[in-house]
Amino acid sequence: MIGKRWEHFPHGADVGVRGIGASEEEAFEQAALALTGVVSDPKSVNPIKAVDISCAAPDDELCFVDWLNALVYEMATRGMVFGRFEVKLDRHRLHATAWGEDIDNARHQPAVEIKGATYTDLRVGKDQNGAWIAQCVVDV
Repeated sequence: MIGKRWEHFPHGADVGVRGIGASEEEAFEQAALALTGVVSDPKSVNPIKAVDISCAAPDDELCFVDWLNALVYEMATRGMVFGRFEVKLDRHRLHATAWGEDIDNARHQPAVEIKGATYTDLRVGKDQNGAWIAQCVVDV
C-alpha cells in the first residue's frame, strides 16, 4: 500500500514541494500541504473556511502548476492559510476545495511569502513503486 505524504526538497534559494500518494489526486493534495508547509505548519491550521478552486491546462504538469499558483493567489488575496484539500481531476481539469482560516501571525508564524510555483523540477507521474509524485519548485 502506498502511503500519502508530503516533503520539501532543496533548490538554491527556493524550495521544492513534493506530494506523494496512491492516486494523482492524493499527490496534488499532498503537494498542497507541502506548499502550506513552506509558510507554516499545516497541523496548526483549523479547516474552518472552504474555498473552491478550479483550473484547466493542456496537461497534468501544467495543471499542477496552475493548482499551486491558484492556492498562492487565494492565500495572498484572502489572507488565509490552508491545511486540508480535496482534489478531483478529469482530463487536465482540476476541481478542488481548500479548507483553512485567516492567518494568525502569532499562531501560524508565517516563515516566508510564496511568490509562485515554477516549472523548475516539474514532474507529475508514477515512480518505480507505483506511487504518484507531483512536484515543482516554488519561488519564495
